[in-house]
Amino acid sequence: MSELDQLLAQIDSLKSRLDDVRPLTSVQLQQAMDIAYTYESNRIEGNTLTLRETDLVVNKGLTVGGKSMREHLEAINHYEAILYIRELAGQAATLDERQVRSIHALVLRGIDRDNAGRYRSLPVMIAGSRHLPPQPWAVPKLMEAYGLWLCGESLELHPVVRAAEAHERLVTIHPFLDGNGRTARLVMNLILLSHGYAIANIPGDTDSRRAYYDALEKVNLAGDRSGFIMLIAGHVRDAIQTLLQRLGAA
Repeated sequence: MSELDQLLAQIDSLKSRLDDVRPLTSVQLQQAMDIAYTYESNRIEGNTLTLRETDLVVNKGLTVGGKSMREHLEAINHYEAILYIRELAGQAATLDERQVRSIHALVLRGIDRDNAGRYRSLPVMIAGSRHLPPQPWAVPKLMEAYGLWLCGESLELHPVVRAAEAHERLVTIHPFLDGNGRTARLVMNLILLSHGYAIANIPGDTDSRRAYYDALEKVNLAGDRSGFIMLIAGHVRDAIQTLLQRLGAA
């Protein structure tokens, strides 16, 4: 059994324990974890709101002195996007290209009205990366193929592998001018939620962010997804363990 197979078996064992304590009725716990996910996902992208400030902005509607309007909107939008993917997961909705664009539209709502939910028409470069995303004219066809993969071939994969690969494929195409990382992580977590797993929250601290970007860079430059899948699977395992602990079921 490979290292990945062992990790997936461990994850599925933890998920079985999580299934035993369903339904998860703690609204406060879910809100706290969604705020933490919003904080960390935005932190990866450079948002400077603290965890406490993120909570105040989202749940209390307060503004934080010295922070930009964009940072406030990023927190509000991301939290709303989590509620949206939770709703989709509960409805067992089909994840396709249209849903990806809808998620992105939420992420950039009120921030970039012209580009929210729309594919980029300009070439882009990723700061600090040697990967050059596809030219804009290639994006629509690549996203069409991505949507077909989501609805077809990907369904044969283990859900955790499918979630990780969906994340990587989307961020590699880099179809939007902005918000690609947040959208890719939300798509990943929609898949995880749809299969009964916990949201995988990638920390935004320097070491975790570097490991995350390095794993993505290895996929883009060497075509090797194994490290990235292992990294995401590790975060999924940690997320379920944390949720079990907070439910007193560890």
